[in-house]
Amino acid sequence: MSETAVGQWRIVLDEAHRALRTTAEGIPAEAWDLSTPCELWTVTQVLQHATGDQLAYVGAITGGSGPEEDPFAPSGRIEGDKLTGVNAALDASARAWAGVADDDPQVPTPLPHGALPAHTAAVAAALDAAVHAWDIAVATGQPSPLHDDLARPLLDVARQIVEPLRTYGAYAAALDPGVEADDVTALLSYLGRDPQWTGTRH
Repeated sequence: MSETAVGQWRIVLDEAHRALRTTAEGIPAEAWDLSTPCELWTVTQVLQHATGDQLAYVGAITGGSGPEEDPFAPSGRIEGDKLTGVNAALDASARAWAGVADDDPQVPTPLPHGALPAHTAAVAAALDAAVHAWDIAVATGQPSPLHDDLARPLLDVARQIVEPLRTYGAYAAALDPGVEADDVTALLSYLGRDPQWTGTRH
């Protein structure tokens, strides 16, 4: 990893967190039960999953308990203010990562890979937040939070960690992005998502 990459993960993670927070805040009142690119999951369930994943990283880094619910079995029901949970999770995640050294070679993660270098671990957490922000955005008619400068480091780390995760059902099989794909298209396709997804709104 180059010297310029040391600490760059903080910028990527901050932007991914901001993408998830902003997209969640933009969910229209009538859109919580819409379908998403995550097959069989509604907007609510994707947000619950993304919230739980960030808490899982917090638990791994701090030694805490992590999410109360299984992120891979979201209930589809959020009691009270629907944004309280995700905002609290993102705040907790930011605090946890603030205590991680830029070049820490062994950061605990909730992934089956175990501990990873700080850059890889943090961008993996960013990947989860940013891509689920995209899921919610396209499902609810919001602008995509992804752009090439963000997608590029996410794709680099995705190629390092995603293949084993497919066996757990975390990602679908990769799609062919085409020979002239931009970085966003390449990222989404690698994660098994159709970059042109429109879904079924009900």
